[in-house]
Amino acid sequence: MDAPMHPLIDGFRRTAQAELDPPFWEYVSRGCGYGVSVGAAESSWASYRLLPRALRDVSRIDTRLELFGDFATPVGVAPTAFHRLAHDEGEVATAAGAARAGSPFVLSSRSTTRIEHVAAAAAGPWWFQVYVTLDRAVTEAMVRRAVAAGATALALTVDTPYVGHRNIPGSGRPMDLSDDLALVNMAEHLSAAQRDDPWAFIDQDPSIGLDTIGWLRQISGLPVIVKGVLRPDDARAFVDAGAAAVWVSSHGGRQLDRAISPAHALPGIVAAVGGSVPVVVDGGVRTGFDVLTALGLGASAVFVGRPAVWALAADGAGGVEALLAELTEELRHVMGLAGVVDLADLRSAGLVDGG
Repeated sequence: MDAPMHPLIDGFRRTAQAELDPPFWEYVSRGCGYGVSVGAAESSWASYRLLPRALRDVSRIDTRLELFGDFATPVGVAPTAFHRLAHDEGEVATAAGAARAGSPFVLSSRSTTRIEHVAAAAAGPWWFQVYVTLDRAVTEAMVRRAVAAGATALALTVDTPYVGHRNIPGSGRPMDLSDDLALVNMAEHLSAAQRDDPWAFIDQDPSIGLDTIGWLRQISGLPVIVKGVLRPDDARAFVDAGAAAVWVSSHGGRQLDRAISPAHALPGIVAAVGGSVPVVVDGGVRTGFDVLTALGLGASAVFVGRPAVWALAADGAGGVEALLAELTEELRHVMGLAGVVDLADLRSAGLVDGG
């Protein structure tokens, strides 16, 4: 059975498929390996069942979130690459749509728009996603720019020592991604000699370890969220090394195929950190019911990746805003039906059973 999907999101997906250049559509849509993790992530939220409370005053529902910034909703935009291949305004439009919805927004290191331009459109708190590059000076320079532009947290992505192989049917040509777009934030930090073969210096460094968390804290002064966590023992180790939050994610099924789904990894990781830091999650979230389930399992915030790109492709900033508003409205509705009034109440209510 197909995974449940909000009708608005499905409409955005269909429009994006029709509008996007086929190689980019394939890049966004496909997972790694044979796509097992992609399908599992989307269906696994519905494997849980809810235990609603009754005779509670739910006349007022509050979805406000305080997490490295103040937001109107716990539904945010995960970092994804190359937004200008989806829409001419790229990450500027995505940031503007998220800001209008009051949602967390995380800017990818692989942005196709300058950090400073996106920060201006965000008009509020936003986070910066970090890949540690082979030439660490490039990462340091970009982090310092993000701090200067107003980022309130860093999301260190740790599940990509190498890019996962993707069995993508060929369309006869590659994505239309020039170095001018791909390197818009990095080129200025490379020497003239390095620019002859830039990817030898800006690919992810597979040798990084726990000390990277402290290094990022030291150069930025910002809280560091470790993204790409699927094991409870890893989560505990990251917290002990100074992580301010952990982010449960399988990278949209784009790295290690057949990895456990974020929905099923989340409870063990929440238990492992024991409330010492917030836990956030992404992966296959397609409805307000999915968001409710994730929050009920202990997440503080829930992020969407592919749906944001689909919404951007379909209707720019307005599409992103509509996506986030609809998921938040559905969340608010099902919170009322479940007998919870705010996010703290939701996380402590014992709403979720099974899995």
